[in-house]
Amino acid sequence: MSILPQEELVKKWESEQASLRQQVVEEDTEDWQRCPDFTGLERVGGVDLSFIKGDDVNACAQLVVLSYPDLELLYEDSQMVTLTAPYISGFLAFRETPYLLEALQRLETTQPSLLPQVVLVDGNGLFHYREFGLACHLGVLSGLPCIGVAKNLLQVQGVEKNEEHQSQIASLQKGGESFPLTSDSGKVLGKALRSSDSSTKPVYVSVGHKISLDTALRLTHSCCRYRVPEPIRQADMRSREYLRVHFPTAADT
Repeated sequence: MSILPQEELVKKWESEQASLRQQVVEEDTEDWQRCPDFTGLERVGGVDLSFIKGDDVNACAQLVVLSYPDLELLYEDSQMVTLTAPYISGFLAFRETPYLLEALQRLETTQPSLLPQVVLVDGNGLFHYREFGLACHLGVLSGLPCIGVAKNLLQVQGVEKNEEHQSQIASLQKGGESFPLTSDSGKVLGKALRSSDSSTKPVYVSVGHKISLDTALRLTHSCCRYRVPEPIRQADMRSREYLRVHFPTAADT
């Protein structure tokens, strides 16, 4: 297979992104999403990729499914993968989504009763350069409700990590409090969430697919025992542990 020059690849991906962006649903679509305590929600998924240190091609793609609301492990899938697409800023999803999608498809084939009803993604959704981050990409291709939860602020569309942003973070007094991430155009792309009383550093929540921002925020907070919501925290921990066991001489990232 021939490799496109980066400029041509960017144009191709921009076109695909724009087409897929039209399919994103930014509102609640499931009955459980409309219940104050999420009655009917029984399974929440988390996905992550962990790389061997010094190697940006070979990674462990991880899927976990936890019970809700107890957040106990129901299923896990760790798979070593070789990423074939190059890293280009703003197009991370084209590099990572195929392997996370494969993990969901394996589960749907082998144990469909354990398929998650919503997936929390370690990355952004609408809070993205072109409002189509990893959580949107995975959501549209899988057809599942997805939420983007990023640990670091993406400085995009006028949202900056400046004094005002730091002041807003300082104003969050307890777990569950949040403030909007508003673009230059006035659109709210996501929210900064203080996820627990014990953590003063927020996470950044945005819509991926088939869920509203307010519901995404409430569900993310309800999944937090610590700063990072448990489905993503477990996916991260288990992928790192997989690398430690199978590649003991290489520290993971």
